[in-house]
Amino acid sequence: MKTRRSILILLLVALMVTSIVPALQVGAQDSLVNKLCLVTDLGRVNDGTFNQFAHEGAKKAADEFGLDYTFIETQAQTDYAKNIQTCLDEGYDTIVTVGFLIAEATSAAAVANPKVHFIGVDQFVGPDANGVAAPSNYAGLQFREDQAGFLAGALAAQMTKSGTIAGVYGIDIPPVHKYRVGFEQGALYINPKIKTLGTYIPSFTDPAAGGTAAEQFLGEGADVIFGAGGPTGSGGIIEAAKKNALVIGVDQDEYVSTFGNGSAEGAKNVISSAMKRVDQAVYLAVKTLVDGGADFAGGSNIIFSAANDGVGFAPKHDADVPDAVTAKMNDILAGLKDGSIWTGVNPASGELLPLPSEALATAGLTKLAAIIDALGMTSALDTSNAAATIFAPSDAAFDALPAGTLDTWMKDTTALTNVLLYHVVPGAHTSSDVVGMGGGDLTNAAGTTLSVKVADDGSITVNDAKVTTADILTRFGVIHVIDTVLMPPTK
Repeated sequence: MKTRRSILILLLVALMVTSIVPALQVGAQDSLVNKLCLVTDLGRVNDGTFNQFAHEGAKKAADEFGLDYTFIETQAQTDYAKNIQTCLDEGYDTIVTVGFLIAEATSAAAVANPKVHFIGVDQFVGPDANGVAAPSNYAGLQFREDQAGFLAGALAAQMTKSGTIAGVYGIDIPPVHKYRVGFEQGALYINPKIKTLGTYIPSFTDPAAGGTAAEQFLGEGADVIFGAGGPTGSGGIIEAAKKNALVIGVDQDEYVSTFGNGSAEGAKNVISSAMKRVDQAVYLAVKTLVDGGADFAGGSNIIFSAANDGVGFAPKHDADVPDAVTAKMNDILAGLKDGSIWTGVNPASGELLPLPSEALATAGLTKLAAIIDALGMTSALDTSNAAATIFAPSDAAFDALPAGTLDTWMKDTTALTNVLLYHVVPGAHTSSDVVGMGGGDLTNAAGTTLSVKVADDGSITVNDAKVTTADILTRFGVIHVIDTVLMPPTK
């Protein structure tokens, strides 16, 4: 029989939500884009963060495909709609808008101009609160900032000498929130006792405020500072680097942008940046329109994650980062890619996901919860970070067993353990992952192969059990509710 420790590790659940960027093939149809206009969020196209990255991606597409391209730099939030209208008035047929805050104006323009294509960076596109579908000429580009932040936090935790690290953040909106919570989770992954400090600043364009915040954190003992908030965050890491603290940038490789490719004061203290490939995302989205639009994600989103190289971390350049730390970072990145490591962060809102026991209770899986409790695993289930998937039988599935079966199992720890392990698969597998691979075989924690099938209508079965509820996300995993108890083979 497996030890309880090994059982706990195999049980503990983690989430990996990834969307594969659609394969972009040059189609036979004519291009849907001739004139491309980009509207920045607050800031400029040379601000060293996501505005600049979006501009570079759009310019690359324009240069490569021969498009007429222009951009408008937003000076105030009240200018969002006006700037989009300027693009429309000048006859641009594709408009890229940058940032979460411009989403409302972008959506309204997309509805009012159905023949113009809109691409929203950091904007979620989907049905509204009343279930009305988003316009098909509007696609969102979403990123797993929680994964990029997780990498930054893991690096900071390995490099700190004081045991205290900090983050200087811009406006508290979902992308920034994901960076912060991911950063803190990554640090805790390395050192559960680490102290993390952080503050939101109500502006993305206030480097002085960022510098002041960083100075305060240094005074509180932080020796590694993460800046995630446009020029505001950059101001924080500039100030910290000048004072010889280690710093981590965001979005682009800030050693190259903010620190002038190593020429600025403090550049040797830039140990990495949490990379978010806005440039590649914008380029690929425009390319779908150049290729005829068959792969344009109209009315929905493309998710850029570790799995498709949409996020990552920048090289150390001049910084004194030990090779062992870099190797550990590469291992963590690989874990985020394959689902064996999960951030524990809601990939949409940035909030921490519920604990597994809370998710079981919310889903009404009382009999599975009772099995876990009978094995003394409930507490450990809520404290580990090993990634796995549970194919969880519903209460009705347990009720359908021959009379007395569950009662017998509850009196036999070995039998109970075997039943439980049979439903656990190491590594996180979402429904989109399963559908994307068209089914196949998964090896469960007991070492037995489970046959996963996907029907034409997208429904999923595991052996003979139908998945009735998919993707219940928890702090440490993903749960799929199934309608049949998977029976271990008899010996």
